[in-house]
Amino acid sequence: MKSWCQTFMKHCILRDQLFNTSKLNLSRRLVFGRYSSTNRDPSDNSGDRKVRKDLSEYPTERIRNFSIIAHVDHGKSTLADRLLEITGTIPKDDKNKQVLDKLQVERERGITVKAQTASLLYNYKEEEYLLNLVDTPGHVDFNYEVARSLSACQGVILLVDANQGVQAQTVANFYLAFEKDLTIIPVLNKIDLPGAQPDVVIQQIKSLFDIEDKDIFRISAKHGTGVEELLKTVIEQIPPPSGSRENIMRTLMIDSAYNQFRGVIALMSVIDGSLKRGDKITSIHSTKVYEVQDVGYMHPDEVPTDALYAGQVGYVLCNIRDSKEAQLGDTYFTPGTKVEALPGFKSSKPMVFGGIYPSDQSEFHNLKLAIEKLTLNDPSVAVHTDNSPVLGQGFRLGYLGLLHMDVFSQRLEQEYNANVISTIPNVPYKVKVHGVKNIKKYGSEVVTILNPIHLPNESIIVEMLEPMVEGKLLFPDDYLGQIMDLVMQSRGEILDQKYIDNKRLLAKVKLPLNEILVDFFDMMKSVTSGYGSFDYEDAGYEVSNLVKLDFLLNSRPVEELSLICHRSRARTIATRVCEKLKDAIPPQLFLISVQGAVGSKILCREDIKPYRKDVLAKCYGGDQSRKNKLLKKQAEGKKQMRKIGRVEIPKDAFVKILRR
Repeated sequence: MKSWCQTFMKHCILRDQLFNTSKLNLSRRLVFGRYSSTNRDPSDNSGDRKVRKDLSEYPTERIRNFSIIAHVDHGKSTLADRLLEITGTIPKDDKNKQVLDKLQVERERGITVKAQTASLLYNYKEEEYLLNLVDTPGHVDFNYEVARSLSACQGVILLVDANQGVQAQTVANFYLAFEKDLTIIPVLNKIDLPGAQPDVVIQQIKSLFDIEDKDIFRISAKHGTGVEELLKTVIEQIPPPSGSRENIMRTLMIDSAYNQFRGVIALMSVIDGSLKRGDKITSIHSTKVYEVQDVGYMHPDEVPTDALYAGQVGYVLCNIRDSKEAQLGDTYFTPGTKVEALPGFKSSKPMVFGGIYPSDQSEFHNLKLAIEKLTLNDPSVAVHTDNSPVLGQGFRLGYLGLLHMDVFSQRLEQEYNANVISTIPNVPYKVKVHGVKNIKKYGSEVVTILNPIHLPNESIIVEMLEPMVEGKLLFPDDYLGQIMDLVMQSRGEILDQKYIDNKRLLAKVKLPLNEILVDFFDMMKSVTSGYGSFDYEDAGYEVSNLVKLDFLLNSRPVEELSLICHRSRARTIATRVCEKLKDAIPPQLFLISVQGAVGSKILCREDIKPYRKDVLAKCYGGDQSRKNKLLKKQAEGKKQMRKIGRVEIPKDAFVKILRR
């Protein structure tokens, strides 16, 4: 009996050791909050190697930090794949597609929504260089990711599709890099396509950016043509970081993510000095002291090392358990020393607000933790607590755009198994109120309204203001008439327009943000046969004739459906939403009336017919009064049910309302 117990205890100890080892290995592969997948051959164990690369052999003179910026679908991720292959970071394989796009939502949608970093080692002229590459998103909604990434770079590769030409986001990204005084290497991609027009696109680049033909690279990222020559040019033209190992240690947190086993994993750019395992560090924001437990670089998975040095970018694990302590743009330094804080990042400005509520109120705490952890990885989301009489406790989140909102909700469900209800998105409005008591109540004469529910009474409002944007529209001149009609329908105006080549126009327009919120981009693509592109930036607020549009179910207002719109659009929007609600809400045993109203004025109505039992089925004859009695009794019952019945709005109804 004793020997059996001893044997059993040995098996238990061995089992626990194996479990802890496997858990540690899993946590190491959870790079920045998600499982790393680089499409390697299963027999290749290079991603799991425990070899520690000594980064001290790379002085700042042999370090290059650069990023790839471009419009959507111009080949950023494909070029990153080829660079990883050429430098031997990953094996050459036909299956290498979107290696740095590690999120499930990125692979499903085929877009980059999160900037990813990878350190490459490349031998050039008998010297090995350390190249820190950042693959950035291309959609305007994720422009904040691009801006943050550029703060850790000294140069950029500006990628342009030889088939599509210069697009709106190409222009925006160029000026973003130009304002930061970064070295810009213009590159023409997809020159191998049958429809490529390199000469036309080069003329566009020269006209817009004043770049000479001889300075523009011509490559095919898909086949690798010209990519190695581009890599050599990166080393030759992009300057090394300006920091020094001799100075006091300063690092800038440029990204972070939460891991359930390891806490906060920070991506640091070491500006000065060095950061070693076992060092004590503190931050200007939290003033707390942490001990560095692990450092390393992304290759593209985590590779541990003993230290990071000036000019290098890598991950740092220092036992930060509270996600609120990890602030992007924060400066970390050695305790007891005096350093100047690094500039950090300009805070993002949310353009779209929407409510998120748990499907079950018992999951509110879990949803709160999930949002805190996800906003650590996506700091551009603004979070405000909210409370709804219908949906209960929840949050009102601010996003940079509608796609950003959609992606964030999808990541909540995929990465944290959160079952949420998303309400209709809206933009932030401002109202000016009068009266001393009212100004004291709201704390200011001008009140920002994030939720239409909180709009003050119309009697105390002096004027209402709506957010405006300045946009850039790029399109062939054949579609000028259609574009002008679209801008006018969206209550906008064309400020300026000019040719960038013989056929394409660049138009500068001013539009209300609310008008481009849902389907302006799709309509623009439709009227230009897919050849147009659009990019926008904030342009402040302007006075407008706005009203609050309410929706009622059986004369009961549904606050989650309320929205603010221009008075001229109220009836059209009310009719469209009521028709959508009629299709989205399932019939009940009583009549449901769906109404759209501005104040006490009903603008439109739709009725959802009830299920009706045939109470006359058992009457095969007899006096008519008997049938009338049964019908009257049924009508009274349904009338009573309508008074006490509650209508449940399906989760997908909020999404269906947005579609036209």
